[in-house]
Amino acid sequence: MNNRLYGNLIFELSKKGRKGYSLPKATYRHATTDLPSNLCRKKEAELPECDELTVVRHYTNLSHNNFGVNDGFYPLGSCTMKYNPVINEEIAALKDFAGLHPLQPKETCQWALDICQNLQKTLAELTGLSEFTLNPYAGAHGELTGLMVIRSYHESRDDNKRTKVIIPDSAHGTNPASAAVCGLQVVEVKSLADGTVDVESLKTVLQEHGEEIAAMMMTNPNTVGMFEKNIPEIAQLVHDCGGLMYYDGANLNPMLGVARPGDMGFDVMHINLHKTFSTPHGGGGPGCGPVGVRQGLEQFLPNINVSTFHGNFGVMVKAYAYIMSLGKENIKKVGPLATLNANYIKESLKDVYELPIEGVCKHEFVFDGLKDKSTGVTTMDVAKRLLDYGYHAPTIYFPLLFHEAMMIEPTESESKETIDGFIRVMRTIAKEAKENPELVKTAPHTTPIGRVDDVLAAKQPVLTYRKMIEDKKNG
Repeated sequence: MNNRLYGNLIFELSKKGRKGYSLPKATYRHATTDLPSNLCRKKEAELPECDELTVVRHYTNLSHNNFGVNDGFYPLGSCTMKYNPVINEEIAALKDFAGLHPLQPKETCQWALDICQNLQKTLAELTGLSEFTLNPYAGAHGELTGLMVIRSYHESRDDNKRTKVIIPDSAHGTNPASAAVCGLQVVEVKSLADGTVDVESLKTVLQEHGEEIAAMMMTNPNTVGMFEKNIPEIAQLVHDCGGLMYYDGANLNPMLGVARPGDMGFDVMHINLHKTFSTPHGGGGPGCGPVGVRQGLEQFLPNINVSTFHGNFGVMVKAYAYIMSLGKENIKKVGPLATLNANYIKESLKDVYELPIEGVCKHEFVFDGLKDKSTGVTTMDVAKRLLDYGYHAPTIYFPLLFHEAMMIEPTESESKETIDGFIRVMRTIAKEAKENPELVKTAPHTTPIGRVDDVLAAKQPVLTYRKMIEDKKNG
């Protein structure tokens, strides 16, 4: 088996007695201190035995199968996987940053606290809010923290009956989940065909639940990339009933330099610092979800009690470096460029891919599969075929508003040449679907692993290397 192509398990490369290291005998005092018997293994750990060269080649070859924004175009809709400039990593890796210990004397790390304070002030200016906390570890953690702020605000006024949160039916799934964790009930409001909030549906909800509403959570632009043009009216309706407005900052990227949530009437928001300010968050982290509030709500922000110490400091350093590198003048270009790139792709492909929502989008948009449905080629097939051409697939089958949803977000970082190449490939796949649909339906053809059984993997995951080896031996 070709290890470079198929990636054997490190255990399969193991040879008994083979070693990749040689340690000298310990000569220091008490070198043979016995461990308590209850801490000792009953048998030797089942670890692979490989020489150093085998180990190095194994993990290097595996790394070649990874795909990230540094490798190629990554149009992952709803997640803003933008490029992270190398200078951000270099600054975060400086020994005074990377070597900082959370328990060292505070007088030795005032410069780090200065960075946090400056970042907080900068985020407040960019969003039109009064003050931020940097404690939350991620967007969902920020949502929970923001809802706790809202709940604390109502409780401080002895308004304890406000236990419901209005959430649009097109919202990110973390919204209702965060509300539930915070002990709040979700009241759904309907969306229009373009994904924006149905104001008449909202009025009905407020008539029925008005005195119990703690807040309304909104993402703007919304989940399908359209700007919520009725926000002033929506904010007025919610405020009139005594509730607060919460801004889910997951889609803040196209707003930079264009509009500020605080000016729209939002009272509380979180920012996905790792999305909007350049730390790619694939693979589950690291993240940072700062929470900001309008004037009058500052006292309800957490005092370093929703995370360990001050949160993910490295992500904060990279975000601050990103903002300072762009400066006040150039950060204003982020939103317009992200919007331009998204609309350019949309308009270039809508003749061969089904566009369910017409009009100018913001940072992302959604196709509903191929325009020609007679080929039988699905969105999944298109996504798999993209891999053969060296592109990461966009988000598929989300949002749930469309059966064959394909959400594309190019971000502001990509050049016209890169985007033109993606457009050509998407058009090529649409042509293949007509002329040779089986080629697309059986893709990918050039990757180390072809199509996997997603359902089986979810229901019967293989979690041990021994089971994998047994399955390989048995065919």
